[in-house]
Amino acid sequence: MNALVLQSDFGLDDGAVSAMYGVAVGVDAALRIHDVTHNIPPYDIWEGSYRLAQVLSYWPEGTVFVSVVDPGVGSDRLSVVARTATGHYVVTPDNGTLTHLDDIFGITALREIDETRHRRPGSEESYTFHGRDIYAFTGARLAAGVASFEEVGPELDLAAMVRLPLTAPVHEDGAVRGIIDTLDVRYGSLWTSIPRELFLELGVAPGERVMVRVLHHDTVVHAAQLTYARSFAAVEIGESLLYVNSLDRMAIAINRGHYARAFSLGTGASWHVTLEPVR
Repeated sequence: MNALVLQSDFGLDDGAVSAMYGVAVGVDAALRIHDVTHNIPPYDIWEGSYRLAQVLSYWPEGTVFVSVVDPGVGSDRLSVVARTATGHYVVTPDNGTLTHLDDIFGITALREIDETRHRRPGSEESYTFHGRDIYAFTGARLAAGVASFEEVGPELDLAAMVRLPLTAPVHEDGAVRGIIDTLDVRYGSLWTSIPRELFLELGVAPGERVMVRVLHHDTVVHAAQLTYARSFAAVEIGESLLYVNSLDRMAIAINRGHYARAFSLGTGASWHVTLEPVR
């Protein structure tokens, strides 16, 4: 039996998440059920996609993830199960949620859920809570070994999988460029798409200064010189810094402050960042 890990934008203010747990336990009471988060901002598919990629590699091969950020529930969007190159499974609507997993780890197979067979008994006329009726139910059956990946439904062409627009980070003209993927939500740090190894091609050493420019829709909305530091303790309280985050990517923060709020900065494909050494 494999672990079942749930993610949604449902929050914890009502019984939606509890209902998903109940459906999963109804499949097999011995299931080990865990959470990524249920605080994805409502309808924010990009954030849901990123948070899956943030945690996937820390879970054992065979773990089944259920991700429900589904503003198109009840439409003609497909319900799918993806298998990653790492041997994990993800049950989700095919609406872009698999974008970062595919980009970072690779998706090796995709199957459409046959909703006539894989849904909670008695839910045939329910069209607004697929997270409970289809995704939690199917995910639990996969994790418990009641159903196999091949039994989920017909295989789909990977080329047709819905992907959100991504811009690959680059090193050019003496700078590295990427996007602001997301925030370290509680502390307001900007997590960029720029890998540490790409940044190190600039030859910047800890303690040296870096010019940071943030662009929104190609317009510079913020610029500052920051110290490249190994940790927050390397700078004074209230001082900004550039550092390597827990995903081995470059991040921007204020020591004991909230960088995004301080400068009214956002995240996603339209938020670009440039890092350039100060010589």
